[in-house]
Amino acid sequence: MFPPAVKHLLIINLLVFLALMTPGIGQYVFGLGALWPLDHSNFMPWQFVTYMFLHGGFAHIFFNLFALWMFGQSIENLWGTRRFVTYYFLTGIGAALIHILVTGANVPMVGASGGVYGILLAFAMMFPNRPIFLIFLPIPIKAKYFVIIFGALELFNGVSSLQTGIAHFAHLGGMVVGYILIRLWRIKGNYE
Repeated sequence: MFPPAVKHLLIINLLVFLALMTPGIGQYVFGLGALWPLDHSNFMPWQFVTYMFLHGGFAHIFFNLFALWMFGQSIENLWGTRRFVTYYFLTGIGAALIHILVTGANVPMVGASGGVYGILLAFAMMFPNRPIFLIFLPIPIKAKYFVIIFGALELFNGVSSLQTGIAHFAHLGGMVVGYILIRLWRIKGNYE
């Protein structure tokens, strides 16, 4: 059984994806929901949230929702729905802000990746020694090493190839904001 926030995030993302693929509706949804550059006439403040529900294709939505399902359930079950939702949206918003600050963001941005990378970071911090099994790797890898490798790859790809159409610094931004949130919650003592 899915915890409620993960279940609803999966459903909403799929419904928005179907709307994006619908002729006549898709352009309207994209125009309102994508995170446009701050100086673009289409930019609206709500796009710091809505961009997380739009995706650029089947592979994009599949991998984001698969990771949200795979790792998000454990985090929501551990923290509860309210903290999970707060964390997810703050990491997604923070990811967008960091992406804009680092790259200048001259094209619209879409995808749940910033929030999903925040969830990956949370999973590694909460369950550092839990094994993760990857299709392309014949042996399990501990969550803490998995996330370190992913973070290093995103940093390398972000620095070496800023014009790929992939928001590498949004991915890193989700991880950075997630780390800061978890550290703050631990310091305040109202954690877990």
